[in-house]
Amino acid sequence: MGGYFKVLSAERLKMSRSYIVLLMLVSPLIAILSGLLSNIEGAPMPWSTLLMIMSMMHAMLFMPIMSGIFAAIICRYEHNGGGWKQLLVLPVTRTGVYFAKYTVVIVMLAITQLLLAGSVFLVGWIKGIHAPVEWDIFLRSILGGWVACLPLAALQLAVSMMWSSFAAPLALNVTFTIPNILVVNSSTYGPYYPWAQPLLATLPGNQLDGGGFGALNLPFESLMITVLGSFIVFFIFGWVYFKMKEV
Repeated sequence: MGGYFKVLSAERLKMSRSYIVLLMLVSPLIAILSGLLSNIEGAPMPWSTLLMIMSMMHAMLFMPIMSGIFAAIICRYEHNGGGWKQLLVLPVTRTGVYFAKYTVVIVMLAITQLLLAGSVFLVGWIKGIHAPVEWDIFLRSILGGWVACLPLAALQLAVSMMWSSFAAPLALNVTFTIPNILVVNSSTYGPYYPWAQPLLATLPGNQLDGGGFGALNLPFESLMITVLGSFIVFFIFGWVYFKMKEV
């Protein structure tokens, strides 16, 4: 882990000079629009219903795609002009570099989730919701959606380290994200599809009255076990690849 904090500080500085903050705002702003246009009058659990409406597109499309964008951006500088060689001649280890870059990606995803949570409270305040917040469902969806992005972030970081092209990993990510609406219909394959896991964690069908369909009926705890297994596989794969990568 040598040089972890040094690389982390450098990556934070690079991100502060980019337009990444604007990208983080895209999904919450669209969620606010969908929330304002929704009709939740008479819903037995208004906060949870509003959260599910506003997080649908966010969890199904934006979070998986953003994980690829963040990973591609975090590796873009090193792919230009022999940046990997310049980085690795410094007193840092490859493990420290890999862990630092992954940390930055998942922190940016966490910030995006927090912005979504804030947008839900904003819309709820505008709509005049006075009911108590269903904190168990709310926190499970926000935190679970972020945790479900961890395997995908590890996979996307590994792909971004492999390919010097900035567009190729993004194109691959979008290609696998689009089938989400179909994959979640399958209780057999949905839980194991990394691009669908954020949606399944954010919209667990058994949390609201009426349940869900397909993989959305999977118990939250079972999904988290699957997510943990995926995370271990993808994280170790990316770490081992980077340790052996020729630069």
